[in-house]
Amino acid sequence: MRVLVIGSGAREHALVLAVAEDPSVTALACAPGNAGTSSVAEQLGVDAADPESVSALAKQWQADLVVVGPEVPLVAGVADAVRKAGIACFGPSASAARIEGSKAFAKDVMAAAKVPTAHCEVVDNPARLDAALGRFGPTWVVKDDGLAAGKGVVVTTDVDVARKHALMLLDGGHPVLLESFLDGPEASLFCFVDGRTVVPLLPAQDFKRVGDGDAGPNTGGMGAYAPLPWAPKDLVDDVVARIVQPVVDELDNRGATFSGLLYAGLALTSEGPQVIEFNCRFGDPETQVVLALLRSPLGKVLHATATGKLAELPPLEWDSGAAVTVVLAADGYPGKPRTGDVITGGELEGVLHAGTRRRDDGAVVSSGGRVLSVVGTGKNLKAARKDAYATVEKVHLAGSHHRTDIALLAAKGEIATPVS
Repeated sequence: MRVLVIGSGAREHALVLAVAEDPSVTALACAPGNAGTSSVAEQLGVDAADPESVSALAKQWQADLVVVGPEVPLVAGVADAVRKAGIACFGPSASAARIEGSKAFAKDVMAAAKVPTAHCEVVDNPARLDAALGRFGPTWVVKDDGLAAGKGVVVTTDVDVARKHALMLLDGGHPVLLESFLDGPEASLFCFVDGRTVVPLLPAQDFKRVGDGDAGPNTGGMGAYAPLPWAPKDLVDDVVARIVQPVVDELDNRGATFSGLLYAGLALTSEGPQVIEFNCRFGDPETQVVLALLRSPLGKVLHATATGKLAELPPLEWDSGAAVTVVLAADGYPGKPRTGDVITGGELEGVLHAGTRRRDDGAVVSSGGRVLSVVGTGKNLKAARKDAYATVEKVHLAGSHHRTDIALLAAKGEIATPVS
């Protein structure tokens, strides 16, 4: 099987590493890829967000399966174009990808499916903003209704901060979604979906804020860990039954059948799991830890998902240990990052590339905000943390920063779900 992975981040590096381990995969390419994926897969140039360019590349390269990593190509209809070309594609259609592309659409789907989620209100006119803000709080959750790469959300107890963020979004022509605040720790659950069948992966937790102790602005994610030793034992079964399957069925009823990876971002509240958001693809950085623990051949699973044959697969097999990933970010991130700095240690085991490129002289340099994801594994979270941070110390990128507390509270047993 010839597999083409679309994307250029650490998520795609994790995907190609896992797919490369599948003996059924005979050829592997990544487009456009990065300096890390180049050591595992053939590198191909493409505009990942252009459906026709991706489908033409897939035909030219004679792909048997195309795996689309990022959300922007999926919302743009890349999966539709690949399927139209007669090639199996892992990733939802543009109509199904609206579950991430429009938060208002996602809320409408959840309401119809009777899925527990935060109360919300869409504001598309500044004149209506103050009255709407008055119906929320004392903690305000303000979101960009469209795609924002994880950085369009502000959660604050200061109504002036909430108002400023909302006005910035509205001034840019983006409708604003106001939500009620959900208590409890957050969790991410990925599920393979082939239209109707749902197969869950291990739950994970990511860290959105830039600084230790969840300080500072939101980012695309500064680290993650899996599994969740503090989570209720029936969490996955409960979320699939009450949240994911009803949403999958509702999308199917609407003619927007979902095929690919459906990602439920959850708050484990005192009233049970509630949805913060849905994403239409593998999440970054959670993918880096979840795939580090997967022992089933990923290529076969992705192909079965893309061809509607998930129900024919045996149960997924998992490592019994834990995984932790720490993101090394460039100076200036999550604002404008400094780029072009030389990276040393990027070839070490467990180091996944995201914002990197290889110069003409062979040196690997930074080219984005989140530059590397360092993955550690071990028999438990304490051991996985030790492994990850030991590798972090061996990597050098001038001016870079990272969080030092990824999975720390979970490793200490200091996370608990609220009790009603």
